[in-house]
Amino acid sequence: MGEPIKLDGRLGALAVRVLPHPEPTWLAVVTHGYGEHGGRFLHVARELAAHGASVVLPDHYGHGLSDGERVRVEDCDDLVAGLHLVIEWAAERNPGLPLVLVGHSMGGLVATRYVQQYPGRLDALALSGPVVGGNPAFTALADMDPMPDVPLDPAALSRDPEVGRAYTADPLVWHGPFKRETLRAMIAASDAARSGPGFGALPTLWQHGETDTLAPLDATRPVLYALRGEDFEEHVYPGAAHEVFNETNKDEVLADLTAFLGRVLPARA
Repeated sequence: MGEPIKLDGRLGALAVRVLPHPEPTWLAVVTHGYGEHGGRFLHVARELAAHGASVVLPDHYGHGLSDGERVRVEDCDDLVAGLHLVIEWAAERNPGLPLVLVGHSMGGLVATRYVQQYPGRLDALALSGPVVGGNPAFTALADMDPMPDVPLDPAALSRDPEVGRAYTADPLVWHGPFKRETLRAMIAASDAARSGPGFGALPTLWQHGETDTLAPLDATRPVLYALRGEDFEEHVYPGAAHEVFNETNKDEVLADLTAFLGRVLPARA
């Protein structure tokens, strides 16, 4: 994987990492969560590539190497539009391949809104700890005046302490406080996602940590159950925190992801 490619988007340049495959049988786009960047999902990309995918990992506006004020999101539809730009760019370079979207956390919310705004574009959807149900703590934080300087706690990411240490040391990760506009944009997008439309015939995988405090399971499950369609597969991992792809049982999580894709893609390949 070389240097990220820059795509010209409506709000500036979007950085896109590409892990190509010499003979891809499908295309995967992996969209990251709040405050981080696509580079944190290289191990996921390598696993998908080992199963035949050409993989694209964009950085959202205001994140990683993309343009925009750091972690400031006025409207999550701006992130959806950026994701659409990336998907169309990648699909044009991989014509005829089945298309999979993998969305984590805020990226899972953006992926859900993408499916709702561009129905029929994907062949499969995988959601990891999506914040589609909101978080009461974030709602309370957004309403405080003044809003306290409370950054995301790395300890909430995984039971593996190395994950938190790497997150803290990563210069492309935002280590400052939440921004009110971003919290309110995520709340509004969660409300919009909850209203549908649902996933219909789109094969959908949902993976979630049982002890997730950033996207609480009890808030997430009712929304996804309301949206689920004809082929909906669910895995809730006992004891796991928010970043299931970085958890102590990440091999199990990745195996569940590739098994799901192996099941749903052949008929569409």
